[in-house]
Amino acid sequence: MDSNLNHISANFPLPLKWKNIVQSEQLWESSLTLLSCLEIDLNQHLFFEKSLLILLSTERREQFKILQISTAGKIIGEWSFGSEAYFQQYDHAGIGHIRLLEFEQHIESWHHTLSLNLAVNQFKEQFQNRSKSAESTSLSLVNEVNCPYCQTPLLPNQEQCLVCDPENEVPPSTWTLFKLWRFAKPYQSQLILGFFLTILSTGATLIPPYITMPLMDEVLIPYQATKVMNFDLAAMYLGGLLLAALMAWGLGWWKTYILALVSERIGMELRTKTFNHMIRLSLEYFGSKRTGDLMSRIGAETDRICIFLSLHLLDFATDLLMLIMTACILISIDPLLALVTLMPLPFIAWMIHFVRDKLRFGFEKVDRNWSEVNNVLSDTIPGIRVVKAFAQENRENQRFIQANQRNLEVNDQVNRIWASFAPTVTLLTEIGLLVVWGFGIYQVANDKITVGVLTAFLAYIARFYSRMDSMSRIVSHTQKAAAGAKRVFDILDHVSSVPEPTQPVPMNQPVQGKIELRNVGFRYGNRAVTKNINLDIQPGEMIGLVGHSGSGKSTLVNLICRFYDVSEGSVKIDGVDVRSIAIDELRKQFGMVLQEPFLFFGTIAENIAYGKPNATRSEIVQAAKAANAHDFILRLPLGYDSLVGERGQSLSGGERQRISIARALLINPRILILDEATSSVDTTTEKEIQKALDNLVQGRTTLAIAHRLSTLRKADRLIVLDKGEIVEVGNHDELMLAQGTYYQLYQAQARHAAEIAESI
Repeated sequence: MDSNLNHISANFPLPLKWKNIVQSEQLWESSLTLLSCLEIDLNQHLFFEKSLLILLSTERREQFKILQISTAGKIIGEWSFGSEAYFQQYDHAGIGHIRLLEFEQHIESWHHTLSLNLAVNQFKEQFQNRSKSAESTSLSLVNEVNCPYCQTPLLPNQEQCLVCDPENEVPPSTWTLFKLWRFAKPYQSQLILGFFLTILSTGATLIPPYITMPLMDEVLIPYQATKVMNFDLAAMYLGGLLLAALMAWGLGWWKTYILALVSERIGMELRTKTFNHMIRLSLEYFGSKRTGDLMSRIGAETDRICIFLSLHLLDFATDLLMLIMTACILISIDPLLALVTLMPLPFIAWMIHFVRDKLRFGFEKVDRNWSEVNNVLSDTIPGIRVVKAFAQENRENQRFIQANQRNLEVNDQVNRIWASFAPTVTLLTEIGLLVVWGFGIYQVANDKITVGVLTAFLAYIARFYSRMDSMSRIVSHTQKAAAGAKRVFDILDHVSSVPEPTQPVPMNQPVQGKIELRNVGFRYGNRAVTKNINLDIQPGEMIGLVGHSGSGKSTLVNLICRFYDVSEGSVKIDGVDVRSIAIDELRKQFGMVLQEPFLFFGTIAENIAYGKPNATRSEIVQAAKAANAHDFILRLPLGYDSLVGERGQSLSGGERQRISIARALLINPRILILDEATSSVDTTTEKEIQKALDNLVQGRTTLAIAHRLSTLRKADRLIVLDKGEIVEVGNHDELMLAQGTYYQLYQAQARHAAEIAESI
């Protein structure tokens, strides 16, 4: 028992209360071995209630057990299962679910909030690695190896921490940088010119050491013997040195300027293409990404790639040319001395290869942790009103400190590797220079070479090793750029789950707005969200979608708008399958009014005209009048030119909603989507919005989602959904007479309203 407690304390960081509970109770036999544990925060009724799941292995390697412990220290559940069992993890309606199955038979389910997803992933992974045998797992717990970043215990043969690296991605490769060629190809003529200039400028920098040989042997050394200075010859050689310096400067400026212009354009094109591709991906992609991470990829990562192309890649090319040319010159002057000079080169090359492999994981982790810092900022700044309303400034500050600290720790690990590499390369270059001095003096003493040759060698070798040192440092920049390029190309290479049709079918003009759903089913991963939906909606008909939360109402709308593609069946508009219509043409037929209207930073006029940027001021005003927004807009200091602030924070909820209704009216859509358009406003504002909506729905096919069932009385038909299926269809009176699901929902709302009225 004590050893198991030590395992919990050392390997599974738990709140102190759990350690105390487990320590005070004999919860499992000594023959059982702890594999993992997980704190969950919801009970079977989906109420907040914490409990602890403990995964144990028996003496027989193929038998396992899970215990569920309450905060009171009591076992509230116990399940045994074999090696064929497996976990399924999924989320529905914002709740995470864990299912334990064996031979396709359900054993048990547990629930948790989505904040525990990473911990659940780790719990699953530790169970999936159980085949290492209980003995080896137990050994790994005793001889523990923790993640260097977050101290999470690692399993045998587990290279990456599941908390730090939940995506378990393939490490970045330097070859990823070659994918940038498609962006560089339009500028290949400038690149060729830049490369040619690089060769010339590098060659110009190698002229001065070559001139020092005759300067020493024909001017300075003869002067020491005869005391007669040949000023004309000295002036000629000095003029050559000056000319070489001017050539190197001019050619260097020209090639740097050209390649900098090209790299900036490649960076701009990369950002543009990445953003353009990203915004055309389906909503499914954005559902699994953080805003700060995507911002970091398009901003910081592309900027890093641009700096690499404009500075470090140019330096690398220059250094490589310098090494090759210098080696050739040294061999031509004295092959034996050149061989001695180049002796440290293989060791330095091996070190560069070794360190590159060590750094390839590190820099991507640095990027990911920096993205986490951005994620905290992108969460906190837009939500600053909520932060202040709940007085959570200290909590958000602590989140930022933790993310910043994590970023610091990852950088420290990378810097430890790099700090040992750079001085070692410098030491090897100094040793190489010392060897050249020693062997060169020996050669001069035996009249094998002249002092001028040795001087030129020393000048060349100084340049050679300085370039070698510089080239070794480029490894860091190359790996950083490769890590950034991989994260950018993760976006560019992602294929949308809602693809454009290869041969789009044009929609009939004018669009009537008839919608047909035939045997529609939609699966999110392994989870069926809707199934067997059959529905015909006539042009101009108003349909109300009713049902409990998670019944599939929003999913149905998303399928009609083709934010997602159906897994089964088809959705047709005016008899044409939506999958065969160009996405832009399809979406232009829809106008959407959401529960939480989103306004962009800009003027009111710009927000109303968002769907029709070329709208005239007269059209904008007419749309605002129809949305009952004109009067309050005129009361603002600058009227239609008033800034609404980020996300419309300077306007009330009802005002933002009426702006969004005007935005929908202006594009004159044939199909209208109302998603809880009045649920978040007061009764007076609701009446004003309802008047605007009455103007909006005239002559349009309308799908309205509402939890407040009284708002759907004007609907031609109500579609009642439950667990992803249509269970009732009819108008309000017909469904009330049927006394089915709709009747129960309506009565429950009526009772709730009555209770509120009584309490007031």
